[in-house]
Amino acid sequence: MLLTGKTAVVTGGSRGIGLAIVKRFLEEGANVALCGSRPETAQKAVESILAENPDAPVMGISPALADESELESAFHEVAEHFGGKLDIVVNNAGISQSTPLGDYTPEEFDSIIDINVKSVLNGCQAASRVLEEGGVIINTSSMVSKMGQPSGVGYPMSKFAVNGITISLARELGPRGIRVNAVAPGVTATDMVASLPEEMIKPIADAIPMKRVGRPEDVANAFVFLASDMASYVTGAVLPVDGGMTV
Repeated sequence: MLLTGKTAVVTGGSRGIGLAIVKRFLEEGANVALCGSRPETAQKAVESILAENPDAPVMGISPALADESELESAFHEVAEHFGGKLDIVVNNAGISQSTPLGDYTPEEFDSIIDINVKSVLNGCQAASRVLEEGGVIINTSSMVSKMGQPSGVGYPMSKFAVNGITISLARELGPRGIRVNAVAPGVTATDMVASLPEEMIKPIADAIPMKRVGRPEDVANAFVFLASDMASYVTGAVLPVDGGMTV
C-alpha cells in the first residue's frame, strides 16, 4: 500500500493508460479523482470502477484543461472532498497524430499543442499552487520524445516539450519540496492496439527487445513508483517504460 493516505488527480483518467493509473493508485491505497473530457465519460469510468469495488475512494471530474484557474479550483475541490490536501497530480491527457508533414494544417498543429503541451503546463501550474511540500507531479511523455517517429511530427514535438517542462520544473519546484517527473511509455496494449489482429501486432512486438508490447499496468506501475515515497529523491526524471526500445 505505497500510497495510503495520499490523494491524487489523474487527467485523461477515463480510459487506457490513465484508467490503469487510477486503478493502480486505488489498489495502493490512494484517494483518486479521475478527469474525463466530459462529465459523462468521467462518470462512466467511475461507475466501472465501483462495479468492481463499491468502496473505492474515487470521484469523477471534468475541468477544462485549457483553463488553469478552473483546474486549480477543481484540485482544491478534490482535496476538500477527500478531507485533506492534494498530494499527486498526473498530467496524462493527450492525443496522438500521424499526419505527414505536407498535409498538416494549422488547426492540427494547434490542437496537439493545446492538448499535449498547454494542458500539461496548465496542470503543472495549477498543481504548483495547490500542492504542499512533498507533493508530486507526473507527466506522461512517450518513447517518441527520444526517438521521433516517421510521420506526424507534431506528436513527438509535443512530447519533447513535455520532457522540457518536466526537467525545468523539477529544478524550479525542487526547493519547495515538490517533485516533477515523467513516464515515457512505448507501444502499449491500449484498446486501439489490443484490437489489432495478431499478424499486425507480431512484427511490432518482434522489434521490441523484450519481444512483447507493454500492458497498461506496466506503465501504471511506473507512475506508482514515482508517486510513492520510494522515489522521494527522484525528480527531473523521464522514465522509459518501453521494453528497451530507446536503449
